[in-house]
Amino acid sequence: MPATIRIDHDDALLATDLQADFMPGGRLAVADGDAVVPVANALMRRFAHVVLTQDWHPPGHASFATTHAATPFATKRLPYGDQTLWPDHCVQGTEGAALHPALETDAAFLILRKGMHPGVDSYSAFVEADGVTTTGLAALLHARGIRRAFFCGLATDFCVAYSALDARAAGFEAFVIEDACRAIDAGGSLDAAWARMNAAEVRRVQSREILG
Repeated sequence: MPATIRIDHDDALLATDLQADFMPGGRLAVADGDAVVPVANALMRRFAHVVLTQDWHPPGHASFATTHAATPFATKRLPYGDQTLWPDHCVQGTEGAALHPALETDAAFLILRKGMHPGVDSYSAFVEADGVTTTGLAALLHARGIRRAFFCGLATDFCVAYSALDARAAGFEAFVIEDACRAIDAGGSLDAAWARMNAAEVRRVQSREILG
């Protein structure tokens, strides 16, 4: 079946956080997360502009439960708002922070590391969790003439959704490639994320619409 979405030079693919700690057996594993990698590789071959994102936390990051002597997945009020406290993950320079070895990284013109500031988390590739600090990605994509941003990776209900929503806020058309993502889906988080994305006119598409 032929592709129904034509990818042009003003389109970009953002492959989100395809890292060891988010894969089965990792410190913050997303179920079936490794199944995304071959689909992401196939998608990257269709795009002239590819960005990879990489969680890259310093030890003792504010989002880590151990930093607060708290239970993982508890919520704590931080200066920028409520923060889910995660198991330590994607610590800078560790094996868990590494991109999946099967990911074809040569296709990317940029590997964007996020969550590097010790006191602020960053789900989104565009704006950190304080809602103010930008990563500079929107300006870079605009400078390259990008009009549409397509998202795949981990996890649908957190970093993918936050990035897609911020892409819309930055003036891009945004598409989440549903079968090229996997979700944590804790406490209804996946449905809630899709509700926010639907309201922001983020389009839900499938990889076959691009790959054929």
